[in-house]
Amino acid sequence: MEYRIDRDSMGEMQVPADRYWGAQTQRSYQNFRIGGERMPPEIIHAFGLLKKVAAIANHRVQPGRMDARKLEAISAACDEVIAGALNDHFPLVVWQTGSGTQSNMNANEVIANRGNAIAGERLLHPNDDVNMSQSSNDTFPTAMHIAAVLGIEDALLPEMRAFIDTLRRLEAENADVVKSGRTHLQDATPIRFSQEISGWRGMIETPMEMLEAALVPLKRLALGGTAVGTGLNAPKGFDVEVARALSELTGREFVTAPNKFHALTSKDELVFAHGALKALAANLMKIANDVRWLASGPRCGLGEIHIPENEPGSSIMPGKVNPTQCEALTMVAVQVIANDVAVGMAASQGNFELNVFMPVLIYNFLQSVRLLADGMRSFNANCLSGLTADRERMRHNLHNSLMLVTALNPYIGYDNAAKTAKLAFKENISLKEACVRLGFLTPERFDEVFHPEEMA
Repeated sequence: MEYRIDRDSMGEMQVPADRYWGAQTQRSYQNFRIGGERMPPEIIHAFGLLKKVAAIANHRVQPGRMDARKLEAISAACDEVIAGALNDHFPLVVWQTGSGTQSNMNANEVIANRGNAIAGERLLHPNDDVNMSQSSNDTFPTAMHIAAVLGIEDALLPEMRAFIDTLRRLEAENADVVKSGRTHLQDATPIRFSQEISGWRGMIETPMEMLEAALVPLKRLALGGTAVGTGLNAPKGFDVEVARALSELTGREFVTAPNKFHALTSKDELVFAHGALKALAANLMKIANDVRWLASGPRCGLGEIHIPENEPGSSIMPGKVNPTQCEALTMVAVQVIANDVAVGMAASQGNFELNVFMPVLIYNFLQSVRLLADGMRSFNANCLSGLTADRERMRHNLHNSLMLVTALNPYIGYDNAAKTAKLAFKENISLKEACVRLGFLTPERFDEVFHPEEMA
């Protein structure tokens, strides 16, 4: 491999000649060989947006320092970062300095060196130009918020809406199907299958409302606070222009954080948002478990629904098919719930004017968003969309449920209804036979009041 010599405030470093990063990135690359978890691509994308709008804002408020030529070169390089064309030039791992300083400098160096290559001259300096009016302490939390907002709005919410659409279709298709309800894993009173599905729908709609509420504080940006929140070296109006430029570029309504001291040291907005992600994960766990229980069998389980058969389920049992999409989604849920611990713990580690657990926090946050979006897409396409009811099995189970005796409460009382159910279970006879044998109702009166399908 060929190397070039690059310099920073600590001296010279050998840097791969075919890479745009510089000495500070190289130091981090060599000093933090920990794990293999690289800084998420969503953060790299967010840094591309951030550095572009910072240059635009600097040009608006101090055009003498950020002239049109520098703005053009920075913008061109940032566009390549945003498009993902320079991802290979961001090699740093999550396990680095807790402020994300080295990833900020990675962005500064790549954008400066790529901008210089585009301009055909040494026009840009990583610190003086690309990092103008900024500090790692306000850029990294800003990148975190940008990445979180875009991940939720562009990746996760569309999958949630598609999931809801599938559930609405299934509700309409099964509006006339009545089945046995179940509580405590035991038979309960009847329910329409569409009603059961509507419960699943509510489990997606409610976390969606929570996420939409969480987006409001996530759209507040720390940029402009610089090192400790005072805004040292940032010109007046820079923070407002940054938010305006980012809003114009992304079509979202970003605003500058009203309290930069809070924005630098506290990560409560991300904790709140991840709580909604955890709520979604918990609900998806419940939905996936319901589906695999209802599809269990095919002959020795509940077997009340059919789900698509996507692949063989056993290396030894021919013909076996497993609810693999359910299993994948429940594993996603476990990971997201575990990530919530890391997010909460990391957010608690703000000392004085800065939080120094930001890389691990955003790594786990964005993994949760990514896993939930991908997991819901896969489950919807490969399982939920093809779900059908076994109407005959549902009808059979419904009419064999002893909890239908609840319909008799108004006519024979709770105690007598309990005696009827216990006799039917003990003797393995129908509720009608038991009720008549005990003398609580005549056969004719039983038929008049007992209509299982109407109980839903």
